[in-house]
Amino acid sequence: MAQPDAVDHARPGAMFDREAEWEALVAFACDPRPGPALGVVSGRLRQGKTYLLEALTRAVGGFYFGAQEATEAESLRRLGEDLARRTGASSPVPLPRWEDAVDALLALGDREPLPVVLDEFPDLVRQSPALPSVVEGAYHRVRRERPHNRSRLLLCGSAVSVMSRLFNRPSPLHGLAGLELAVHTLDFRRAARLWGIEDPRLALLVHAVVGGTPAYRYDYACEEAPSGPEDFDAWVCRTVLNPRTPLFREARHLLQEEMDHWDRALCHSAMTAVTSGCSTRGEIAERLDRPLPDVSHALVVLQDCGLLCGEPDAFRPALTRYRITEPLLAFEHAVAAPHRSALEQEDAVGVWKRARAVFDSAVAGPHFAQVCRDWAAGFAAPETFGAAPGAVSCGSLTDPEQHARLDAEVVLRAGAGTRRGALLSVGRTCWDEVMDVRHLERIRRLLARLADRGEDVGRARPACYGGAGFTPELRAAGERGEVVLVDLDRLYRGS
Repeated sequence: MAQPDAVDHARPGAMFDREAEWEALVAFACDPRPGPALGVVSGRLRQGKTYLLEALTRAVGGFYFGAQEATEAESLRRLGEDLARRTGASSPVPLPRWEDAVDALLALGDREPLPVVLDEFPDLVRQSPALPSVVEGAYHRVRRERPHNRSRLLLCGSAVSVMSRLFNRPSPLHGLAGLELAVHTLDFRRAARLWGIEDPRLALLVHAVVGGTPAYRYDYACEEAPSGPEDFDAWVCRTVLNPRTPLFREARHLLQEEMDHWDRALCHSAMTAVTSGCSTRGEIAERLDRPLPDVSHALVVLQDCGLLCGEPDAFRPALTRYRITEPLLAFEHAVAAPHRSALEQEDAVGVWKRARAVFDSAVAGPHFAQVCRDWAAGFAAPETFGAAPGAVSCGSLTDPEQHARLDAEVVLRAGAGTRRGALLSVGRTCWDEVMDVRHLERIRRLLARLADRGEDVGRARPACYGGAGFTPELRAAGERGEVVLVDLDRLYRGS
């Protein structure tokens, strides 16, 4: 794809990060080659997709239409009004059917490469189920009859599961997209920069509450950022536990918007079970006292929405473990929801004092473990573990001698896409406990147990990830090369 002039279409100065996304969109929109093109932009709510697309159409002179929940006739009427403004017509463009609308949109690219954006496309399809077929038919007709046309149609949506269905088999739009751009949440390092936080412990605590969703920084937290580590508790009370801020109800709105009309009560309860420590289907079903098929269906729905992630256990690949992908939802179900009525009636400070211990154990601790996995997968230098990992996960085994469970929160394997690749590292995480040589000994026992099971552990490096630091004895072991030590400073600044 031809690259447009970066000077002419520079990324807006007010836009945080998103360099790669902006470059991909500009390259697609300004591609000079003849023929219409179709692009897909997807991603969860509040990630800045609309901001990107509006900025794109302003920068290159394109057309943007933001869909709303409305009847087909109302959407077509609004689109006709917007097209009239775009073309300078004295009255709204009459669009009795979507066939007329799509033809009019594609015609905008008859003279030059021009991006045409239909934002929140799933809202339009919900009222007009035949719309994907209409787009597919018009696209092929324009390619056949007007090969000089250079319309760049961008279809965007926040309903992740719906967007997936619209562009995968057997949808008529499958295989047509020349651009498939997913706008993800910011990783933990970029999120720290977004919030302007330099202290790594404070950065991780804030990330455990709001994750890497850009909109939460300015639109939902009333531009409130903690001034320092000592301000974190007060910041939580001012924002996410404050009924007068948008962030207070955002988690429930997020689940409602993503879930459409499925059994939200069961999905809420499943999320609560996960935050309480239940990580498998059986554990969740037992906690909820619901039939396993019902719970399995709820977990699939949550996965399709991108709110839950199911991953095979590092040592027992037939066992799937679930985790919540959106930190704000974990905070909601572990901390806010159990105290919601009290928060509506009393000062958040007292509620937070009662809930802080739960936050540390059920939210911050598991989130720290996930950040450690993210660091190992994306930021650790290859020499740290001997090679770049192909898979990063967590797992556990039973120690028959000690009659205890041996956990490993960060397990690295070689070989992309393999379940049983050679182990590169087995690591433990501790958020609020200083790690010592006993943690290293447990890792060594786990490695011995894995070797007994036939695992290739010859290259496996023990690793300790400490949110509260390490004892001198463990640091000495690290200096001797017996264990990889990763503290908060290394998570945020090192490799």
